[in-house]
Amino acid sequence: MKRVVITGMGAVTPLGNNVATFWNNLVAGTSGAATITRFDASRFRTKFACELKGYDAATALDKAEIRKTDPFTQYALSAAAEAISDAGIDFSAMDPFDTGVIWGSGQGGMQTFEEQVTEYVTGNYNPRFSPYFVPRLITNMASGMISIKYGLMGINYTTVSACATSNTAIMDALNYIRLGKAKVMITGGSEAPITPASVGGFCAMKAMSVRNDDPATASRPFDTDRDGFVMGEGAAALVLEEYEHAKARGAHIYAEVAGAAMTADAYHMTATHPEGLGAFQAMKSALQEAELNPQQVDYLNAHATSTPVGDLSEIAAITRLFGTAPDHLHISATKSMTGHLLGAAGAIEAIACIKSITDGIIPPTINTTVLDPAIPASLQIVLKTAMEKDVKVAVSNTFGFGGHNGIVVFRKI
Repeated sequence: MKRVVITGMGAVTPLGNNVATFWNNLVAGTSGAATITRFDASRFRTKFACELKGYDAATALDKAEIRKTDPFTQYALSAAAEAISDAGIDFSAMDPFDTGVIWGSGQGGMQTFEEQVTEYVTGNYNPRFSPYFVPRLITNMASGMISIKYGLMGINYTTVSACATSNTAIMDALNYIRLGKAKVMITGGSEAPITPASVGGFCAMKAMSVRNDDPATASRPFDTDRDGFVMGEGAAALVLEEYEHAKARGAHIYAEVAGAAMTADAYHMTATHPEGLGAFQAMKSALQEAELNPQQVDYLNAHATSTPVGDLSEIAAITRLFGTAPDHLHISATKSMTGHLLGAAGAIEAIACIKSITDGIIPPTINTTVLDPAIPASLQIVLKTAMEKDVKVAVSNTFGFGGHNGIVVFRKI
């Protein structure tokens, strides 16, 4: 099969609205969490989140695009614009059917749905819905709008696998190029979940941290005092390209997408398997596809959302595959800074993995002060400050409600 490389990246995150700012803040150990400003959350169990800061959709979209789209699509278009510019690719010089988009979002147009239904109820049930209600709402609109903006007429659809969504999208884009069905794919994920219904729903599940007195330290993966995840929002985009095509046009190549795999826990609606069986098999299969063994992995970006059960099940999977004291492997949990971007998590963490390869830096896990005693102390979890390391192979873990496990392996080229 054909080899696939990354030639462009774009990001809109709680740590910055482009890749460079995001990466600098990630390496610096900056928290993106603060009190929610998007709506009055004073009566909610959790009153904080990792919101975007200073984001202006008008920097990448025109007024008509903004009017027609939900924030999750706006974030997608902004990230895709940066990635495409970064790749330096001229789509007009390509067959439009050789280019496509596979995007991911777990919730889609949640804000649009809430606003329109609220207006219907408070307006004496007068059905004055916007003609853009459905286009703004449906989850596939981000992929559709990216293709429309750039004239990409090949494969186009959206994946939904909860918090594994972005890695599912990346894996599908990888496979279509491998099979020769596309030469270039725009892939990634976006999420705009900081809304009353979304925050309220996760509060009702008691899934989120309630450390309202100190939001910046609330996301503390692997810590003995962790109490739930911190919600985040944003988007990240990757330009995936067939290796020979990228070489022929003289593209800058960041890294290779070496392998990917998915499994299902088949265990519980929201909880991960306590022994991490599905996660273990997905990591093992992704490495096998990449023709790598566990001893060759230098960095693992853990899913690690800071939930009491989820973090330990991931550790169980990691130690089963890599052992309890792998001297070659370093682990970090960047959700301690970005929060959990749900369906966009895998895409933004893919960029963290790729940048660790290109820059030789592993970003830290912040806020973790006392490691859970159930976690082997011999595991090399990068805490508090970033570390320099020659990273040749990086693995990105994502797991989602419904038991979805999605793993992507990146390799230096």
